Amino acid sequence: MAEEKQYEEIAAPQPRGVIEPGSVEYVHDDDGTMSLVAHLTELRSRLIKCLVAVALGSCVGYFFIDKIMHYITLPAGKLYYMQPSEAFFTYLKVACVTGFLLALPIVFWHVWRFFLPALTHKERAVLGIIVPTSVILFFAGLAFSFFLVLPAGIRFFMGFNSAELEAMFSVDKYFDFVIMFVMPFGFIFELPLIITIMGKMGIITSAFLKKYQRIVIFLSFVAGAIITPTPDIFTQSMIALPIIVLYEVGYFIVRYVLRR
Repeated sequence: MAEEKQYEEIAAPQPRGVIEPGSVEYVHDDDGTMSLVAHLTELRSRLIKCLVAVALGSCVGYFFIDKIMHYITLPAGKLYYMQPSEAFFTYLKVACVTGFLLALPIVFWHVWRFFLPALTHKERAVLGIIVPTSVILFFAGLAFSFFLVLPAGIRFFMGFNSAELEAMFSVDKYFDFVIMFVMPFGFIFELPLIITIMGKMGIITSAFLKKYQRIVIFLSFVAGAIITPTPDIFTQSMIALPIIVLYEVGYFIVRYVLRR
């Protein structure tokens, strides 16, 4: 009887794939895949790390807020705030956007790491190139717009000054304008990468890209005329030419590198 009692006290083996309360380990199922709870746990962990990175970047941005605001306001000169709290909350917005941009490489890295277990070795190598390239192209677009296109746009809008009209930009509205003006260029500079991915997937070919070259050139100048509605061709070309060059880079990659 004593031996039977000892056998009864032996705990039954726990099934695989079950996470015990208080455990933070990612337990795998019998087929080697992670359970749904483990996926959600990892996702929450990576989201928290991304938010912490953005928060730390925002703190850095607020620490250097005076220098950042100095460079942001260079194209417009002196700004004004119409409400007592407008300058303070604008400073917070600038710090948060700065923090997001500083944390962007970390965010992309965590996104890549989250999907990494589901990828093959070849797909991992491809994403290992795409992720840093997309970040570099995004920041290149922001820099191009901020240092070249934005000053031209501000000069145009300040050209309406007259004896009856004087430009008095609100700091909050000006920062919103800068964000709406600069951010799209970060995504426009992703054009070669998008074309390359679509070419690799077989969605488009070099013949397709060549067929629509003239249309792209026309639409590029239309976009330049809309974004910077100035009569001179130089200002419009500052926007149109980069789009055309990026399109041609994508065409070159699809035709001569991918050979499609």
